[in-house]
Amino acid sequence: MKKIILVLFFTFSAFTAALAQRFAYVDSDYILKHIPDYASSQKQLAALSDQYQKEVDGRFQEIDRLYKAYQADQVLMTPEMRKRREAEIVEKEKAAKDFQRQKFGPDGELSQKSTSLIKPIQDKVSKAVQAVAESENLDMIFDKNSEVIMLYASPRYNKSDDVITRLGLKPGVLAK
Repeated sequence: MKKIILVLFFTFSAFTAALAQRFAYVDSDYILKHIPDYASSQKQLAALSDQYQKEVDGRFQEIDRLYKAYQADQVLMTPEMRKRREAEIVEKEKAAKDFQRQKFGPDGELSQKSTSLIKPIQDKVSKAVQAVAESENLDMIFDKNSEVIMLYASPRYNKSDDVITRLGLKPGVLAK
């Protein structure tokens, strides 16, 4: 009798635990491709990045031109002239690297612009994911594109289309 009660208890416990945790996943890349604001933000960031890169390239081309002129004229220069030209090249190179860091560094202007454009979109998606989770009584929602490794995920647990619908968009219609 004790064994039957123990077996029933463990079976019931395992069944309850299986029902207790409900989970799903979303594909954040798929969701973001549906959001027009995200597509326009990406275009803005690409244009800004290109603009900054052209400025950086221009500065380094100027340094390269100065260095080649220095090498060509080096034989005709006095030691004092050489030091002055070398210092000028080194200073311009330092300024170009600082400019590059200012534009492209972790706290650079491009990163700040990216944060200001993308953060509101991410917040909106996060709220939609939370709303789907609450409305469908889900305990966890994973992002298929995050660091969490999913070796297999059944499509029936994919809630990406539900999130897109919750955002007021139509699944399958990608933003341009």
